[in-house]
Amino acid sequence: MSWWGMNGLRVQNGAGNEWSIDEKVRCIAEAGYDGINGFLPEGKEAERLSRLLDQYNLSFSVNAYPKTAEELDVFLCKAKSFGRVDFVNVQVIRPFLVGEQAVQLLADMAELSRSAGIPAYIETHRGTITQDLLRTVEYAQALPELELTIDFSHYVVAGEMHTVSDEAEELLQTLLPRTKSIHARISNGEQVQIDIPMFGSVDEEDAVHRAFEHPMLMHFQRWWLEGMRSWRQSAQEDEVLPFVCELGPPPYAITVRGPNGVQCEVSDRWTQALLFAKIARSLWERV
Repeated sequence: MSWWGMNGLRVQNGAGNEWSIDEKVRCIAEAGYDGINGFLPEGKEAERLSRLLDQYNLSFSVNAYPKTAEELDVFLCKAKSFGRVDFVNVQVIRPFLVGEQAVQLLADMAELSRSAGIPAYIETHRGTITQDLLRTVEYAQALPELELTIDFSHYVVAGEMHTVSDEAEELLQTLLPRTKSIHARISNGEQVQIDIPMFGSVDEEDAVHRAFEHPMLMHFQRWWLEGMRSWRQSAQEDEVLPFVCELGPPPYAITVRGPNGVQCEVSDRWTQALLFAKIARSLWERV
């Protein structure tokens, strides 16, 4: 579960106060998640989080936002000092760096990851070095060592893909063999994060099957499944594939103004995250 995605859940639509760290971790564990994808803690927060992760037997990964290889190097050293980071999800904040310079930066970051002994996966994310689908495919072709966190919602919204053309599908398929992690979010080509309608409880099997009928989810579940299969083909015995339910708070979450003037989210993000987790498990059974 995404730690960022836990922001504001209890205060959503005026329902209550923000959960404490302890409450959030307990809620994640009790919902059946295996780990947390969050941010590198420091000081007393690091001690507290480490204790909670041990208490609930949860894995932990973190997000990094470097602009240079030097910044990633510093971050990896800090992550190593924390001692329990399984991998780093990297958004390289250089959206206007292209060509050989971009390839070199990604190659340098891959080497730093190997040297530190901490996997670092580059996320397919708009507003970063991978914001352009064409460029990201070029990077993948130039760098055999490039490992990706797949989040195609960014390419779907950036390309205004109300439907997925054959050209787009071919490019997206080129990236799937690089899958090392998956971020679960659905875009419809206009909004990067949309609600998937459900009928009945997420615990009901029929609710999941009916959710699969949503036209965009059909594409995403196919990409997730193919990413899982690609990962499985080259995975080592002790490796795991992180599937992160990453539904962000506003402004990622769409809001409307309620009768009392409060901005309310149109989606129940927690229920949606539980749905994505259940879909991921059903897909994994087919890998």
